[in-house]
Amino acid sequence: MSSERHFTTWPPLSGEAELIEPDELRSWIVYEDEDVLVIDKPGWIVCHPSKNGPWSSLVGACRELTGLETLHLVARLDRETSGIVLIAKRPASARRLQMAFQERRVEKTYLAILGGELAAAVTVDQPLAKDLESPVASRVTVRKSRSAQRAITHFEPLVSGGGYTLASVKPETGRKHQIRAHAFWLGHPIAGDKVYGPDDSLFLEFITDGWTPRLAAALPMRRQALHAASLEFTNGPQFRLPLAWDMAQFAREVMGIDPAEYGGEPRIEKSAENYGFSS
Repeated sequence: MSSERHFTTWPPLSGEAELIEPDELRSWIVYEDEDVLVIDKPGWIVCHPSKNGPWSSLVGACRELTGLETLHLVARLDRETSGIVLIAKRPASARRLQMAFQERRVEKTYLAILGGELAAAVTVDQPLAKDLESPVASRVTVRKSRSAQRAITHFEPLVSGGGYTLASVKPETGRKHQIRAHAFWLGHPIAGDKVYGPDDSLFLEFITDGWTPRLAAALPMRRQALHAASLEFTNGPQFRLPLAWDMAQFAREVMGIDPAEYGGEPRIEKSAENYGFSS
């Protein structure tokens, strides 16, 4: 039986993009200045504009809220991944931030709930390419081909319980679906992942029919348990977030652990005083 029977506070979740309320969006803002917006994105909001209007995507809603015609999505997340999203307000800010990522002067750390017990830290250095056998067009897989790109992900177990492991994950490269595909290859898929989980046809069913009894029976969470917890610039700002509320609830009720040990209040630290994103 699905462990979701424990949960009573799930928001609606379907294949359609959820609409964002202005007050709700304001509550997600972790940091804002004249150059950037740092958002704590929930795990059911899309980043890029969708057909359902500006308030159906994070970027569209931020445009409406700020009154700015153009925003630059520097650090994006998949729809069902929660956590830190970095948006630049100015072209100069976007260029500087993108250069920092390209030069690997930014370290991203994720928290993930993995299936099974990961006994020790492990680094996955395996190439990723399009999965030619999957019905899901966006799915990638570990395989060697001319189109494959090198991908490196570091997994470190923090605590295990209830048949799952809460892990710290640091991607060294930034390939599409990298963490999720490497976790699947490792034999410890991310809990709730509809694409890299027990059956990738679940994703197709979700897109057309929303959350169905078959998905509830197959998946322990309604969304993939992956959270972008920190974003740290060399000699610059460091943004840290606590574990997302739904993952914290899963940790308490299914894993039997105290999630407060793995995150606290949102924090912003600056290792260089008056550090500016555009200067």
